[in-house]
Order: sequence, then structure tokens, then C-alpha cells
Amino acid sequence: MMDFDKIKLVSGYISKDYSKDLLRLLYLYKDVSASEAASRLGLHIRTVQEFFDAFVEGEMLSKTEVFESKRPYFRYSLKHDKLSFEIDLKNLAEDSTESSGNEIMLREKKNASARFTVSRNKLHFSSVTIWIGQGREGSEKKINLTNAQGKFLFHLPFPDAAFMSMQDIMAKAGVTEENENEVRDIVNLLKEHKIIELKEN
Repeated sequence: MMDFDKIKLVSGYISKDYSKDLLRLLYLYKDVSASEAASRLGLHIRTVQEFFDAFVEGEMLSKTEVFESKRPYFRYSLKHDKLSFEIDLKNLAEDSTESSGNEIMLREKKNASARFTVSRNKLHFSSVTIWIGQGREGSEKKINLTNAQGKFLFHLPFPDAAFMSMQDIMAKAGVTEENENEVRDIVNLLKEHKIIELKEN
């Protein structure tokens, strides 16, 4: 399975206007050099070189150095006749999360530059607004919270209170394990902006 960053790289080049012509050429030719492809399609050789190398990094093309009478150069060939992208969303989500909920002890950070908006029923927060940057260069960012996130943050310990585990806060707020991933996501975001502070056991 291709790494997500490689998928982004290759996808960026597939979106180019000339990608269809280059991929067609790669399929028709057993192998081709960047200069051959560039002259065939009327493209700049640097453009073709970067396209081919991106697909090499994405493990979709083979790159072979050839030694002839002139200076060495590279020839490229497709590894497969079909190109496919597969993203494991579970792994993608796990890459952005902290350690397990039982190990995370947290509370609101003192003097945090955030404003929590209470919902109409006064039982959870509906949004949180954070200040990004400093002085005139700063800007506000409003984040609309899911019901589970709003309940969780409503029961987040104050800065002068004792740290609580993520699981204990969820239990107090009536948030089930089914919503743990979205709670963890907002915790990570607010930690990044220094709204929440964590203490590891």
C-alpha cells in the first residue's frame, strides 16, 4: 500500500493537463527517456523528468540508467498496466492520534486564548474559537463541535483543577467509546494550539 505522502505527490502530477498523454506514451512504449517523451509531446524535458521521477517515487515506474556513447541517461517504464491508489483510513487516523485514552491526563491550559460557546440547552459547548498568531497578524478560527466533542469539552477540568484521564472525562460527559476518535481529534487540535495541556502517567 502506497504511503499517503506519495499518493499526494503522484496525484498532484496526475492532475496536470499533460498527464494523460505521458501515461499513454508510457503504456505504448516499452521504455522511454525523458527527452524522447518531451520531443514526442512537445513538452519541456524538465517537465517530463519531474513527472517521471514523481511516479518512480510513487513506485509506479521503473528507472534504469543507460550507458551509451553519450553521457549516461535514464529510461522509464511502467511497473503495471493499471495504476491504483489505496488508502487505509484507519492507519491514517492512527497516525494523527496520541497514545491510548487511558494514558492521557488533561485539563484546560491556564490563560488559553480560546472562547467556548455554550449550546442553547446549556449542557455542552457548540463551538470553540481560538486565536491564531499574535498582534495584528493574528486571526480567529471558529471550530464547530460535534455533540460528543461539545459534551467532552464541557466537562474538561479547569486550569486550576486536577488532571483527569480522557476516559474519565468521557464517562462523566456521557460520551461513548464509539465517539472516541472524534474526541481525540479535537483534543489533539486544542493541544496543538495550547488550549489543552496533557500530563502523561
